[in-house]
Amino acid sequence: MDLHLHGKNVLITGGSKGIGKAIAEAFVAEGANVAISARGLDALEKTKEELGGRVAILQADVTTQVERENLIHSFVEKYGTIDVLINNAGGSNGGSAAETDMELFYEAMELNYFSAVHLSKLAVEHMKKQQTGSIINITSVFGRESGGKVTYNNAKSALISFTKSLADEVISNGIRVNSIAPGSILHETGNWKKRLEADPEGIKDFVKREIPAGRFGTPEEVANVAVFLASEKASWIVGASINVDGGQSRMNF
Repeated sequence: MDLHLHGKNVLITGGSKGIGKAIAEAFVAEGANVAISARGLDALEKTKEELGGRVAILQADVTTQVERENLIHSFVEKYGTIDVLINNAGGSNGGSAAETDMELFYEAMELNYFSAVHLSKLAVEHMKKQQTGSIINITSVFGRESGGKVTYNNAKSALISFTKSLADEVISNGIRVNSIAPGSILHETGNWKKRLEADPEGIKDFVKREIPAGRFGTPEEVANVAVFLASEKASWIVGASINVDGGQSRMNF
């Protein structure tokens, strides 16, 4: 299926590994102009090499306001505009709510929530000029229901809410905002890989118990949804949070 993404200018945060890397590869396959961002320059350069040099790299720490502003400026300076923003950068920290220091709550919100909010606001300024654009926030099924670490869940839940608010606000300008909520995704640099190596039988039991599909998801399965949502094939999907989880979520919607 031709998704008509050829020549579109796409920025992906957290694009050097895992889901972000798979999303970058999917957009490259569609003929898009892709730039990936992350904190680590070595990881960015390695990913660029693995993708045959077909992506640009922009080193940035998206937890910092100035670096977010510089990231969008550098991207637009390079490509002239921004058509698609994928807010994928994120991570979890802490433990139980009672035992987690407040500083970790602030850090989790900055990385998982405020970075996406700010980058979205900056991207919208450019997208409004061309009256078109797509913003996709990578959240989590645990932003929609209980489970996982409290700091991460809180931030992802806030991001899902922000997605709907911004979507309703900017659709009249031709800008669509949606979110993808992955379930448990297995990749080489992720936590599930480490857990699987440390406790194969325990993780096997987890998969059998918690994931109706009977296996972990792959980054590519998330990426396939991302390129669809960014395309005009998804023109009537606005403000949605789409589970990509093999049935893992326990919600009815």
